[in-house]
Amino acid sequence: MNAHAAVQVRTESPSNRPTVHERTGMSPRVDDLPRSRRIAAAILAVATLCCGLAASAQTDPFTSLRRDMVDDQVKKRGVKQPSVLSALEMVPRHLFVPEPNQPRAYQDAPVAFAPGQNLSHPFVSARMIEVLELKGKERVLEIGTGSGYDAALLSRVAGQVYTIEIDKSLAARARRTLRKLGFDNVEVKSGDGYRGWPEKAPFDAILVTVSTREPPPMLYDQLKMGGRMVVAVGSLVQEMQLITKTTEGPVTEPVSLVNLGPMTGEVNRREQR
Repeated sequence: MNAHAAVQVRTESPSNRPTVHERTGMSPRVDDLPRSRRIAAAILAVATLCCGLAASAQTDPFTSLRRDMVDDQVKKRGVKQPSVLSALEMVPRHLFVPEPNQPRAYQDAPVAFAPGQNLSHPFVSARMIEVLELKGKERVLEIGTGSGYDAALLSRVAGQVYTIEIDKSLAARARRTLRKLGFDNVEVKSGDGYRGWPEKAPFDAILVTVSTREPPPMLYDQLKMGGRMVVAVGSLVQEMQLITKTTEGPVTEPVSLVNLGPMTGEVNRREQR
């Protein structure tokens, strides 16, 4: 080797020098990226989020209407329980009524789901369920399935829901709708709700979505000790009552005035005696 040979030293410019992540095999953090790449990554993240929101809106175009319904019709009237509000935002109310009526499903008014049958105002459904003070694991009996909408709401705030509808065709329709939408913790029975569902008793809570002149005693009997029942009592205009089962007997508290359709079946025969 020539002693005078020049020693060549390889230098690296900043552009071709390997980064710490290339030398170690670690993925770079966003903070370690050049500014231009950080901006590009941020734009990509925002675009991805926007695409996801757009896809969600296309899947359910009624999402914003549900949110407005909760904000304007329910929260402003005093309903506060988070699980109830969440259920109202999640359950697609419009899918429980015929397609021609779906645009009106989120209005502050009853909407028809069958001839002579209406969904209650959203606030009424929310208030009746909130009064039950459900925590998430309860077994609940509903009297008056109707479209199945209230049963769907209950299914989001309770563990298991049993619901009875006296009209066989309505019961069958509600069962199909609930199954199709994935509310698997709801069991629908066609029958007279006046006597309740003794085979499934006792219940932590009972919601009666139809009115009676007086609370059916057999429903009270099917409550667990400490259980709560909400029922509308009266004729043309009724009083929503909360009835709690105690060791000393029923304790009744007035809640508000409502206007619900009457219970039919055995209760009519008893009232005519």
